[in-house]
Amino acid sequence: MYSWIWRVLPFGRPGKVVGSLLLAGIMAVVLWFGVFPYAERWLPNNDGQITDTGGQPGGDQVVPGATPDRSVPPSDVIPYPTTTNNPSPRTSHSR
Repeated sequence: MYSWIWRVLPFGRPGKVVGSLLLAGIMAVVLWFGVFPYAERWLPNNDGQITDTGGQPGGDQVVPGATPDRSVPPSDVIPYPTTTNNPSPRTSHSR
């Protein structure tokens, strides 16, 4: 099929290269704006909304007037020191 298209395109090699690029561009536009939007309804990954276990978006929001659970650290706390590097393996254990 590609050899037939190459033989049918006019104007020698430069015309065939330009014609091939134009055909590829037209096919890309047809796919992008025609076929893909039509097929999107059957694709499984068209819902990007994140929900909690209850199925309601934003279900883990803080309720006004509620007391926070102090046993769980806040999510912005890093559980390791960031000011020093890890000690070398020779000094981390004793023999």
